Amino acid sequence: MKNFSIFIISLLFFSFPRAESSGSLFFIDSSNHQFLRSQSSNDVSQSEPMLLSEVGATVSVLLGFATPATLSAAGSSTLDEVLVPNPFDRPRAVFMLEVGGIDDPLVVDPKNALLSKALKSSVNLGSIKADIQLPDENEASVVSLDEPLRDYTEEEINDFASWLGGSYEADATKPLHGVLTIPLADVDSVNLRMSEKAHKEFASRLLALYHNTRKAMEMHGQLSKTSHRPAELIMGSFNGIKVLLEQKDRDSVDKLGTKLLLATLMKIYDSLQKAYGGQIVGVIVFNGAPQPESKTLMNVMYSSRPYSRWLEETKKSLNTNLASQVLVRRTLAWVTGVVLIIATLLGVHFLLNMPLTRDTLLYSNVKLD
Repeated sequence: MKNFSIFIISLLFFSFPRAESSGSLFFIDSSNHQFLRSQSSNDVSQSEPMLLSEVGATVSVLLGFATPATLSAAGSSTLDEVLVPNPFDRPRAVFMLEVGGIDDPLVVDPKNALLSKALKSSVNLGSIKADIQLPDENEASVVSLDEPLRDYTEEEINDFASWLGGSYEADATKPLHGVLTIPLADVDSVNLRMSEKAHKEFASRLLALYHNTRKAMEMHGQLSKTSHRPAELIMGSFNGIKVLLEQKDRDSVDKLGTKLLLATLMKIYDSLQKAYGGQIVGVIVFNGAPQPESKTLMNVMYSSRPYSRWLEETKKSLNTNLASQVLVRRTLAWVTGVVLIIATLLGVHFLLNMPLTRDTLLYSNVKLD
């Protein structure tokens, strides 16, 4: 009887619907071209949360590819609420970033210039990652933003600080233990002390994001010179906020870190807009629960495509040697040539000995008695 009661309780427990984790999703349009619907005409934030599979399908369409065959009718309607209905006008470049540790950045920075004008929606994160389906590696170039930056120098930190309008004060007693100071709009400045482990880890991840984005822009410059330019996906994740949240005495440093991250993203997106000439769209997913280092919400999947067969000779299909090939080809060429010469001589002979009354082509206007 006791076991039966436990069975009933467990059955009732698993029968209740479980709350699924959710986050916020921002689609950032181009500065000089509209690839997304405006927030006023189609407010997707008031609709149902998007699924990760629908986000992946949206990225595929923005890159200029067809939607996956597994996309449902409801998913197609969701895509229509996000994308401008013009299949011939896609940016073919997407900057996609997953940010862990932040549920809704507008709660921390409601007047952020990058996200306040973006197309916002909630996203159902679920427990299974979704795929961004691409045709093959020749049709799409994928640049990862997750490449860690090792052995960086104080000069690189100083360049990053100058790029953000800040400064870096080095420590004369110990290298890489200075103070990184970045001014913000509504805060005097954010000071990251590189001597503290959490601050140094957060700064190094910001620096890696900055360097990987620059690497993507350099690759875009090389791809733009080729005759066949592939679609470009700049994709990665940022879990630096997780490091600040794990501090015991963080003293609102996580909020300052969030504002610093948003300022960095705004600067990065402005640089991408200039490098790509406005032909790029940003997709940023914010997840309140930080993901493990090796786990991401989205995955790139290349779909198999049948390749056409070429009628060409290969070493495995031919067992004859080179001499026999040359002999057969020369014999065929000589026979063909002799046949053509004989046919030409016979044609000339019969043409010269043809009676005039039968040559209607040359003497069609001649009257014969």
